[in-house]
Amino acid sequence: MNNFFGEGAAVILGLGEHRVGTCPMGTIGLGSCVALILHDRKRSLAGLAHIMLPESRGTTDRPGKFADTAMNVLLEEMARLGSTRFSITAIIVGGASMFEYSANSLNIGERNITAVRDLLQAQGIKIEYEEIGGKVGRSVYYWPEKGRLVVKRADGTCTEF
Repeated sequence: MNNFFGEGAAVILGLGEHRVGTCPMGTIGLGSCVALILHDRKRSLAGLAHIMLPESRGTTDRPGKFADTAMNVLLEEMARLGSTRFSITAIIVGGASMFEYSANSLNIGERNITAVRDLLQAQGIKIEYEEIGGKVGRSVYYWPEKGRLVVKRADGTCTEF
């Protein structure tokens, strides 16, 4: 648990981790990775996953690591706490192209963004806000109770939504 912006303890997730709850949460060091936040404002409940890759291809040991399994686990855990797909909106942050030499060959950031968007569309979940792509890494902090998002970029700039 970390304290950020003087607003109490927060859960900070690492690569491939996910969390569902009402407490403040965040993740640092997003490059080509994507932070997927699903939020149910009625319940002040959110799920956050630090997605590293677009698809699991049958791997299930770390569901937060892949777009397809992260989406499923967040929705399942939120449903257990009373959320429905119709009460959930999404926020997407990250998916940068960090290295020029791999931009044309691997393009993991863009593939992660596309996978997350496609999965959200298939579930009928509206994207409320996104800050994606580019060439700058980001860190994300989210307060489910307030629906407050802070994105800190590696270039020193900061956005609040």
